[in-house]
Amino acid sequence: MKKLLPLLCLVAGFSSAASAADISTMQNLLQSEFRLLSEDLGSALSYKPLAPAEPLGITGFDLGLAVTSTDISKSSAALAKASGGSSPISTLIIPKLYVAKGLPFDIDVAAFISAIPSTNIRLVGGELRYAIIGGGFAYPAVAIRGAITRLSGVDQLSFDTKSLDLSISKGFAMFTPYAGVGQVWVNSTANVAGASGVTLDESFTQGKVFVGANLNLGLVNFALEGDRTGGAASYSLKAGFRW
Repeated sequence: MKKLLPLLCLVAGFSSAASAADISTMQNLLQSEFRLLSEDLGSALSYKPLAPAEPLGITGFDLGLAVTSTDISKSSAALAKASGGSSPISTLIIPKLYVAKGLPFDIDVAAFISAIPSTNIRLVGGELRYAIIGGGFAYPAVAIRGAITRLSGVDQLSFDTKSLDLSISKGFAMFTPYAGVGQVWVNSTANVAGASGVTLDESFTQGKVFVGANLNLGLVNFALEGDRTGGAASYSLKAGFRW
């Protein structure tokens, strides 16, 4: 654990710093380019659960450091134009700090904060989850989750997502696989006019599917998750403490 957390920070920092730049020239984008960028950002910046459906319980906590990698090859050229002509990148690496707390009645709340090194991208998000079925030895847990994320730090872009998903999980000793389906609503508005004075504004929905697994070794906890939101795939790893 002591070795993994610095490694996650190093990977996130190096991968982002090697190719990232501030989003500050959105006036260079055409409407079609802005749409592609908004779709990939919706996939990358929307909420990633990184937890099974079973509730934490009233005394439960989940604290962890995560890294999410999203394929943004579809909009890499548009992102480069929106970042002052920086070198195109095909993968966006996002480090996050997660915290979750169990509440009464099988309800959990969670939130994360994120800042991508060497960019002006800042991100916050949160969720409210209710376990319709709490789970047990002979049957799985089923939960419904509502979540939001909001971008900050990018003066030229107002961006947020809202999502709703249904997930299922079943624990086997220390190992708990989980899966879910849902919908993401994306709102993306440039605060500057695009190329030729066009207004850059997009609101749309994206389908979401995800699968993951949680491994709990006493207090030390690991979660690995694959997510496909819209047309882009994301992979996340979280390491921390869960009880």
